[in-house]
Amino acid sequence: MRAAAMTVARLLLGAAGTALAAVGAVRLLTGTRPGTVGDVLVWGGSLLVLHDGVLVPAVLAVGLLSAGGRLGGVWRAGLLTAGTVTLVASPVLLRPGRPANPSVLPLDYPLGLALVLSAVAAATCATAGWLRWRRRRTPRPSSVTRS
Repeated sequence: MRAAAMTVARLLLGAAGTALAAVGAVRLLTGTRPGTVGDVLVWGGSLLVLHDGVLVPAVLAVGLLSAGGRLGGVWRAGLLTAGTVTLVASPVLLRPGRPANPSVLPLDYPLGLALVLSAVAAATCATAGWLRWRRRRTPRPSSVTRS
């Protein structure tokens, strides 16, 4: 019974994803300026390549390097957060030239990204340190059994 429910849920999620992808394709073709569809596809493809070619292998490498350690999840979470924030910020970081309207992108986005990445790194290190400290403070069970 449970397997059947999971199959139905997967089919519904797959259908919803396909419908949303179709809506996105229609919006791309009808909602963008003429001649810019190729630019949008190149931009999206480059983000896909960055995700699958840089972010995922980096997270997997950290996972492999920390496979024996107990803090691997903390480091992977920090790296995944930093990579995702960088990918989300990439449109404003990679935008060529200055906008015609100075109020469109009025902030210093490279500085903002550096501050966010610093905060993610600090939070990751603090979490790893706290978990290590907590594990050292927790008494280990003795190997001697009592009768």
